[in-house]
Amino acid sequence: MASFARRAMSLAQIPAARAPASVCQRRGLAGAADHHGSSKVDFWKQPMNPGNWKEEHFVLISLAGWGSIFYGGYKLFTGGNKEKPVEAT
Repeated sequence: MASFARRAMSLAQIPAARAPASVCQRRGLAGAADHHGSSKVDFWKQPMNPGNWKEEHFVLISLAGWGSIFYGGYKLFTGGNKEKPVEAT
């Protein structure tokens, strides 16, 4: 029974013990969360420095800015909201 347990343990260790080094799993990306540059901040903390904003904040504010430019241009070139007065009969 002891030899059976020993053989089972040795079989369980075969893939890790005999696998070549290139096949073994490594934690090569374990330090990817370390920040090497300036940290990104919320846009309301540094409103005049878009280079330090978080990416998603920059995208949202850019889309809002472009939307307001297009909407303002549309209103400018179409004459805004010109309602015709309704005549009372």
